[in-house]
Parts: sequence; structure tokens; C-alpha cells
Amino acid sequence: MQFMKDFWRCGIIADDVRHLARAGTLDRAAVHWLPNCDPLHYYADPFGLWRDERLYLFLESFSYRRGIGHIDVLVLDTDLAIMERQVALQEPWHLSYPFVFEADGETWLLPEAHESGSLWLYRANSFPLGWKRAHQIVLDHVPLDASLIRHEGTWWLFYAPADPPGARLTSLCAAWAERLDGPWHPHPANPILVDAGGARPGGTPFVMDGAVHLPIQRCHGSYGSGLRLLRFDRLTPARATATVVSTFDAPASAAPFTDGCHTLSAAGGVTLIDTKQMRFSAAALAAWPERWLRRRRTPGDQFA
Repeated sequence: MQFMKDFWRCGIIADDVRHLARAGTLDRAAVHWLPNCDPLHYYADPFGLWRDERLYLFLESFSYRRGIGHIDVLVLDTDLAIMERQVALQEPWHLSYPFVFEADGETWLLPEAHESGSLWLYRANSFPLGWKRAHQIVLDHVPLDASLIRHEGTWWLFYAPADPPGARLTSLCAAWAERLDGPWHPHPANPILVDAGGARPGGTPFVMDGAVHLPIQRCHGSYGSGLRLLRFDRLTPARATATVVSTFDAPASAAPFTDGCHTLSAAGGVTLIDTKQMRFSAAALAAWPERWLRRRRTPGDQFA
């Protein structure tokens, strides 16, 4: 049981992710910070889509009282004022990293769900609250924080392996497919990157100057202590080579949430980030026995 707990906070930057990448810092960016719900709750892993002049912001919603994450959606107007806040997706297992995107005339959600033992791609039946599992993506490892991009006619999926546990922060894997529904082919060079400084995906891949760039987490000292930007110098089904081209820390304006920054995602003309504060919370520690008892008392709900 850890005595210092991570508390995250999400923010919106009214700037394109490529401009921020070229600047190489978040310190000069004006950030619109979003509130969490209560002292034991946090939002993290922000991803979003614009539709009808509304920003639909999907986030991991986590409370230390319950000890399991689900996906919330916040609907914001063009001034970034919150208009609605609702639960978008819940499962018996922990959900986070709600990678939302549009493709093939549909809206898709690819949340991190490794406790289910797999990776599930959801299709929106009724956006933004109606989601149905459409495809199971089976790879060489159960993926963590899977991140998608279509580049030069090929779908690419980047992820960290759930096993062995020691590789979750330090290894990056890739897979490719001609169609979103597969078949998916793990890259023969997996893991394509192993780095003690951190290699787990941390946001949306994007193309800049003709090359795919992927935010990855830096994990010096603690999980998600910062971000690094990885540029793929070569990315083919046979070969993958990449170079770290910049690093990002939590901006000074995030204080006191400056102990980490582990998401950089693009949503149209805005960029979404999260930052964290590590602090001792007696209330979070006190809730741990209650969560443990609930697991014991709820048959069949091993992830509650």
C-alpha cells in the first residue's frame, strides 16, 4: 500500500499539438484547468473530439473511495465552459486512457482495459454515451494505453505490454493492420523500444514534417513524471526506428500539480494534458479497507 497518492488534473491548451511540439515546452502555454469532483476524485488521460461546436472530452474518472476507474465525458462549449458531465462507459474492470477517434464514418473508443485480459474497440451507437464492443484486438501481449494512427494507408497501434509487469513502463510495442478491424500483426521487432527512462504511450500519435510522432511517458522517480516525444525515423511492417526529440514537464502554471505530466493529446485545434500532485491523503488510505471488503463481499466482481 502506497502512502503517497497520485492526484491528477486535466487541462486544455488552445493551441495545436504540433506548435507545442516545436516549442518543446508547455511553460509558455495558457492552460484552462478542469475541476475534479471531490478531494478523493481525479480526472486523468484526457482525449477529445469536436462536434457541432462542442468539445466532447473523455477522461478516466477515478475515486479512491471505489478504487476502480470508469470513463466520463464532459461536454464543453467554445469558451471551454462545462455544459454536461456524464458517465460514458463502465465495465466490471478498471477503465482508463479513453482513446477516442473517428474513422470509416464511425466514432470509436479504445480504452485501456487490461484487467479484462484483452483490448476492446467500442463503436458509438449513440454518441457520446452509447458504446458497444465491436472488435477484440488480440496481440502478442495484452496492451496498455493503446494509441492509434493511420499513416500512409496503414493503421498503426502503439502500446505497452501488460506482462511482464516490469516492462509496463519501459517497453513500447507496435502492431499494424490494413483495416481497423484487423487482422492485426504484431511488429516482428517488438518491443520496438526498451528504455529505462520510460516508453509507455502518453497521448495521440500525430504526423509532423512527414514523420509519425508519439508522446511517451517519462517515469523517472515516479509513474508519469513527465513526457517525451518520440519521432519515428522509419516505420514499416518490417522495421521501426525512433528518436526522442523533446521532453515535457508539467508547466509552472499547474502548481501544485507539478509532480508529473503523462498525457498530450490532440483534439482539433486544442491540446489536452494532465498533470499530477503526489500527496499524503489520510482519507484515501482510510478508504482502502472499505474497497478491500467490497471485493470480498461482491461475488464475481473481482475488479470492484
